[in-house]
Amino acid sequence: SLWDHSYTCTRQWTESKTDVPEDFDIDMDAPETEKAAVTIQSQFRKFQKKKQNDKS
Repeated sequence: SLWDHSYTCTRQWTESKTDVPEDFDIDMDAPETEKAAVTIQSQFRKFQKKKQNDKS
């Protein structure tokens, strides 16, 4: 599912912190970071759904 995919991508991204800039100071374990990620993902899903509906 999209959720699993985005979770996997997010995990891979956070685990490969080698290509993260030095000034990257977001606490990935902070609850507000998780809230922000969920908000962004839900907005993204709405956008994807709208895009699909526009095509049909």
